[in-house]
Amino acid sequence: MQPSPRTVLALIALGFTQLVSAQNFPAKPLRMIIGFPAGGPIDIVARLMSPKLGEALGQQVIVDNRGGANGLIGGEAVAKAAPDGYTMMLISTGTATISPHIYPKMPYDAQRDLVCVTLVTQTGELLVVHPSLPVKTVKEMIALAKARPGQISIASTGSGGLPHLALELFKQQANVNMLHVPFNGAAPAVSNAVGGQVQGVIADLPVLQPHIQSGRLRALALAAPKRSPLFPDVPTMIEQGLPKVEAVNWYGIQVPAKTPPDVIAKLNDAFNKTLNDPALRQTLVGRGAEPIPSTPAEFAAFVKAEYEKWGPIAKASGAKVD
Repeated sequence: MQPSPRTVLALIALGFTQLVSAQNFPAKPLRMIIGFPAGGPIDIVARLMSPKLGEALGQQVIVDNRGGANGLIGGEAVAKAAPDGYTMMLISTGTATISPHIYPKMPYDAQRDLVCVTLVTQTGELLVVHPSLPVKTVKEMIALAKARPGQISIASTGSGGLPHLALELFKQQANVNMLHVPFNGAAPAVSNAVGGQVQGVIADLPVLQPHIQSGRLRALALAAPKRSPLFPDVPTMIEQGLPKVEAVNWYGIQVPAKTPPDVIAKLNDAFNKTLNDPALRQTLVGRGAEPIPSTPAEFAAFVKAEYEKWGPIAKASGAKVD
């Protein structure tokens, strides 16, 4: 059946409108949705980056926190937004590649409803404890956990996130029983660890850095392939005999599916300029977040590979949504 002339004209008009829209983009402020509360590591990166990104785009970039369900509330908001480039999400490893494997019901299809713009940064997961806990190494932590099964409380940024999975991997490989205490985001998790309401926390480097440097928290081990230049004296989990406890978080930008390719290209170009700015790079590295801009295709391939990598690990770890 051939489309009617009216339908053909409507499609031509729609294509012309999208072309004009892409050429004029952006003509108003943009929103960068964060799926976690303010004060966490992904929020820190967004707020450090948004002023310079706004300069590159010629429009203000507003950071919009939509915390809950390990980023899925924010993800749903972006998935259902108009595909015009004005609403984007700074996603993390857990939201994009782990949650789909452990949540019984996702509010959107992470592979179908969002498309990739660029990688932004990466950072390792770090296990830290309150200074009152009498441990200074992973070996001492394991010994204490075995002496007090189920009594050592370790916070995470929420059920189903990468920190939670890193903790489950730690418990599994060290053969210890520790109490997982999930919070709605890194900021409250770290705050409770600093206050001693929980005995430790595992989280991304940017949110932990000031508390380690001030002595309010003690770093035990980094769940990454190599030590962080920010804390060169803190050994990795691998160095301390736990080779399978490796968890490196990454942040990246996604937008609603059907966003015009020209708009995605403009966003990608602006992010690349922003992340290659020497002053911003130095600031991000100083907070433990390494800038790693990419093309949309590179990021899409990376997300697919990460999804396939973390699926079996998530299921084998026993991590479940509380």
